[in-house]
Amino acid sequence: MKKLALLIVTLSLLSTYSCKKEDYQLGPAPTEADAAFTYAASSESDNIIVFTASNPDIVAKWNFGNGSLGEGKTARGIYPEAGTYTVVLTVFTKGGSASTSQDIVIAEDDLSLLDDPLFNILTGGIDIGSKTWVVDSNYAGHFGVGPNPSDPAFGDFPNYYEATANEKAGGGMYDDKYIFSLEGFKFDMITHGDVYINSEQASNFPGSFEASVGDYTAPYENQLGKSWTLTQGDENILTLSSGAFIGYNTGVNSYEIVSIEENEMFLRQLDAANGELAWYIRLVAEGYDSGGGGGNDTTGNGGGGGGGDTTDMYTLPIDFETVDPVFTVFGNSTYSIIDNPDASGINTSTRVLETVHGNETWAGLFVDLIDPLDFSTETTITFKIWAPVTGTVRVKLEEQANSNSFVEKDVNVTTANEWVELSVDFSGEAATFDRLVLFPGWGVGDSDTFFLDDIDQQ
Repeated sequence: MKKLALLIVTLSLLSTYSCKKEDYQLGPAPTEADAAFTYAASSESDNIIVFTASNPDIVAKWNFGNGSLGEGKTARGIYPEAGTYTVVLTVFTKGGSASTSQDIVIAEDDLSLLDDPLFNILTGGIDIGSKTWVVDSNYAGHFGVGPNPSDPAFGDFPNYYEATANEKAGGGMYDDKYIFSLEGFKFDMITHGDVYINSEQASNFPGSFEASVGDYTAPYENQLGKSWTLTQGDENILTLSSGAFIGYNTGVNSYEIVSIEENEMFLRQLDAANGELAWYIRLVAEGYDSGGGGGNDTTGNGGGGGGGDTTDMYTLPIDFETVDPVFTVFGNSTYSIIDNPDASGINTSTRVLETVHGNETWAGLFVDLIDPLDFSTETTITFKIWAPVTGTVRVKLEEQANSNSFVEKDVNVTTANEWVELSVDFSGEAATFDRLVLFPGWGVGDSDTFFLDDIDQQ
C-alpha cells in the first residue's frame, strides 16, 4: 500500500509539473496570414485611409509609411500629399511576431487635411509648423486625479485631488517639453534627463526612485522623432507613438482632449494599473503666461499661471550636445533641439537648436545665464548659424531683473544655406547682463527656419 501511495503521489506530481510546463509554452508564432489587412478610403476624404487587420484577436501595430504610427484592429492614416506609401502591419503573440506590407497610392494632394482647427492649435498650423507645450506648473489644478468614468456631477475633472501651484517641483515633470510638428505628424519629447511617473509604473523604468513630492522620478532620455495622431469625434483622442507620453506616466500614451484653445490644453488619461482612475494634466504653449497661480478653471477662462520650469539658467558655452537648455521664445517663434540637419562645413556637431521665426518682425528667443557676462577680457559673443536667407541677426544683452537695462547690436549673415560663424563685439560693456537674446531674421516677419549652435563668449 505504501508503494502504491508513493506511486500515486509521484504520478500526481509529474502530472502537475507537466501542466505547469505546458502553461509556460509560448505557443506558435503568428504567420503572414495573421498579419493580412485590408484598406479603403474613408467617407471624409480619399486621402484618409482606414486600415483593418484581418485577424482581430492579436495585437496589431501599424506603420503608415508617412512618419506616423498606429495601434489596434482598425486605424486611420492621413495622407495630405500625393504619392506612394508603404504601409506595414506587424502583429504580435506570445510566440513572436509577423509583418506584411502593402503600397497605397494617393492620387492627389489634399492639403486641406492639414488646415484643421485642432491641428492648427496643436502645431501652430501650416505657417508655423511646430509648437512646444509645457505643463502649466504655476496653475493650481494643473495636475490631478478623478474617477473613471467621470462623475456626472463634476464632468471630466480631477475631483479626487488637484495639485497646488508648483506642488510637484523637482519630480521631473515641470521642465519637460512636448513639441508637435505638422510635417509628418512628428512628436518630440524633451525630458532634460528625467520624468515623473506613477508609482505603479516604477518597474517599467530602470533606475527609478521615490520622488520627494510623491510617486517616482525616473531617468529617461529625450524621445525624438516620435509621431502623433488625432482621432476626432465625440471625443478627441490624441495618441503618441510608443515610448512617448505627456506629463505624468500612468502606463498609457493616449489622451482625451477635454479642452483646447490657442495657448491652453487640458488632457485626460487613464491609469493602466487602476481602471477606476483618470488623471488630468494642463498644458500651455511655451512662453505663454496663463495669468498667475490660483484658481481651478480648466477651461482657460480664469485663474492660471505660466508653464514650465522657469528657474533654468546656464553658462556659456552652450553647444546642445549633452544638455537641452531652456530658451524662451517670443513673437510667435518656436524652437526645439534636434539632430544637425546639415552636419557639414564648419559645423559637424550632432545636435543644434532649430527655431522657426514667428510672424512678428521682432520675433526671437532668449536664454538666462547664471552669472552676468564679464567683457573685461573676453569681449565677443560668437555663435554658428544656418540661415535660409541672408539678412540681419540682432544680439541683445539684458538684465533679468530689469529688462529696460540692455544693449543690442546687429550682425549680418552674408551666406545662406550653410553654417557660418558670427561674432559680435561687446567690449567695454558693464558686467551686469545675464540674459542673452537672439533675433535671427531681424526685421522680417517670414516664418523661416534657422539653426543655431555653439553659443560662446571669447
